[in-house]
Amino acid sequence: MHRILIVAPSWVGDAVLAHPMLSRLKARGPGVLIDVLGPAWALPVFRRMPEVTGALAFPFGHGDLKLGERRRFARSLGAYDQAVILPNSFKSALVPFQANIPVRTGYRGEMRFGLVNDMRILDEAALPLMVERFAALAQPAGEPLQRPVPEPRLAVDPAARDATLGKFALALDRPVAAFAPGAEYGPAKRWPPAHFATLAAELLGRGFQVWLFGSGKDQEVTAAIQQATGARCVDLAGRTSLDEAIDLLACATHVVTNDSGLMHIAAALDRPLVALFGSSSPRFTPPLSARAKVISLHLDCSPCFERVCPLGHTNCLVQMEPALVREALDVK
Repeated sequence: MHRILIVAPSWVGDAVLAHPMLSRLKARGPGVLIDVLGPAWALPVFRRMPEVTGALAFPFGHGDLKLGERRRFARSLGAYDQAVILPNSFKSALVPFQANIPVRTGYRGEMRFGLVNDMRILDEAALPLMVERFAALAQPAGEPLQRPVPEPRLAVDPAARDATLGKFALALDRPVAAFAPGAEYGPAKRWPPAHFATLAAELLGRGFQVWLFGSGKDQEVTAAIQQATGARCVDLAGRTSLDEAIDLLACATHVVTNDSGLMHIAAALDRPLVALFGSSSPRFTPPLSARAKVISLHLDCSPCFERVCPLGHTNCLVQMEPALVREALDVK
């Protein structure tokens, strides 16, 4: 038996991108068992990966050091043969070190010498994509990445999906266009609500249902879309758990989303998808599915990777007209 502990990233999208790495670790042999330690909000993603044996909630907040409590938690974990530490922070490497895991794999990061003893030096040019950087950690140090890297995939249980549809009184008698108009990172990654509303109105007129997804923080955005469409959409923002959102996204016939965690989930569910990029770049974290299309205007000022447009206009998204997105959707 070879037990591996994965210290997971905090972002939901990055959690999805870890799946090919987990697949390659699991492929080492039938005796490999993989547990994931991560923030509670990301664990539903890992529970949809058949390679994962257990998903453990990390009990400390982002700014908490709490060395004594971390040590006690680490010693409660049990024995592992290897830890793979995906975040580059000092704190993320503490628990594997305190748990006396003999092999601790990760990239060189902030003050991690000694904490990480299977230290990798990231060659950004050789590994431009986040999914490649994670996948490389499943291989011996110095070995070139085995390509192609498989696309991330999430499993859906039909019974759980049907129960979720029933809970929200949703039916699949008409095609479903799923919109994810939020982006946790900031407004420079969000297509304007008015554009989403224009596209929603056209799809509603073509016989689609339009379901709006997001967290409670996205309710202001989805409410604006609802108001502009005469409340004809199904507003699910803040009403679903992440597990439920995954089940419902799996029912979509078309998805339109900003660069967000839900974008990566929709891609991993292999849904027909149009992904909208403004301040960020599809060269780093694109949706990994043959059924995904990316729209980026490639303005001189983008990608800037800022949370808020430093020029005050967000033209990289404002100038992305709904007609362009509708054409990419290829709706009949």
